[in-house]
Amino acid sequence: MFLLFTCMYSYQIFYMFVAFKAKQNKSSEIQNVLYHKYAVIIPARNEELVIGQLIKSIKNQKYPEELIDIFVVADNCTDDTAQVAKKAGAIVRERFNKIQIGKGYALDYILKIIENEYSSNKHDGYIVFDADNLLDENYITELNKTFNQGYRVITSYRNSKNYDQNWISAGYALWFLHEAEYLNLPRMVLNTSCAISGTGFLIQAELIEENGGWIHHLLTEDIEFSVSQIIKGEKIGYCRNAIFYDEQPVTFAQSWHQRLRWAKGFYQVFYKYGKDLIGNTFRGKRNKFSCFDMTMMVMPAVLISSVCIVVNGLFYLAIFLGIFDGQEITHAASVGILYSISWYYGVLYILGLITTLTEWGKIHCSGWKKIAYTITFPLFMLTYIPISVVALFKHVEWKPIAHTVVKSLDDVR
Repeated sequence: MFLLFTCMYSYQIFYMFVAFKAKQNKSSEIQNVLYHKYAVIIPARNEELVIGQLIKSIKNQKYPEELIDIFVVADNCTDDTAQVAKKAGAIVRERFNKIQIGKGYALDYILKIIENEYSSNKHDGYIVFDADNLLDENYITELNKTFNQGYRVITSYRNSKNYDQNWISAGYALWFLHEAEYLNLPRMVLNTSCAISGTGFLIQAELIEENGGWIHHLLTEDIEFSVSQIIKGEKIGYCRNAIFYDEQPVTFAQSWHQRLRWAKGFYQVFYKYGKDLIGNTFRGKRNKFSCFDMTMMVMPAVLISSVCIVVNGLFYLAIFLGIFDGQEITHAASVGILYSISWYYGVLYILGLITTLTEWGKIHCSGWKKIAYTITFPLFMLTYIPISVVALFKHVEWKPIAHTVVKSLDDVR
């Protein structure tokens, strides 16, 4: 299994060297920028505490105000989300549907409203955020520069507004920083395709029209969208200077339910698109490497890791039941389990440490916590093992995560 994983994921080590080099190169300033008109879309469910700060950060953008329209879909809300959003200056529509539940349905609902009711205000692109997000004041300006390079889908730099809250929120945040700078950045440099991740992304309006709206409704609609576009030959871009902040779960129960949905969603995506991804990897005419990259992303690698540990654990059970007898079997099982766990911990620790050191100035947290959370980061990631096993058998539905960290951009900094 060690050799298998080394072969399959060794290209990500190369990614890290590409990222190191890219970080040393200063990007040249783009002249004669063409300003596009954008619709900012915010699906929200019971987000009255945080949505006002997001809209404020959008209003404070250093970008022509007349070229930004803010749309909020208050999706099955039972609080004052709609009223707070209207007061803050957004165009709000309320949606009540207890059958079609999830972010994908809310996105499709508001996109159709924009198309039907605001066609005169022709938008060039849609920027999607979760209600708990906050934007750097240059976010849309920077995103617009990458849009001018010809990318029809663009993801951005995902930071955290509660990195310092505990080891769980830090675990999420550190992974998203790693994903941005050590997966998406090298993909961008190598001219392969990136992937959107939940929130903070731009889609060209024409692409949405071609798709017939937002048609992706698996539990991980973001990964489903990314994979479907890459199979079609689309290259998703990454704008590292477009920085936004989001809130991460802080309790293990919240984290368990959220990542259980993600794990189940990855299985769904692999089941639906795996054949095409693998086929395009070997026989495709476009995005062959990107299809391989996405296969490695959605393939249940954590589940394979789980199987390794379970198989070793079964030796203990066999010995306990008297099927096997002898110290050699016990020793082999013990070494196998310890080797697997220590190897994964070591690799994850190195990834977390490198990401922390290179992104040190962008992590809003005390120095000692930054170091401490590199130690707990592998533990956070290893909890994916039981999650991936449970997700394989358990029926999982979309459930909202309560957001309670009310901060302005100045508070975060």
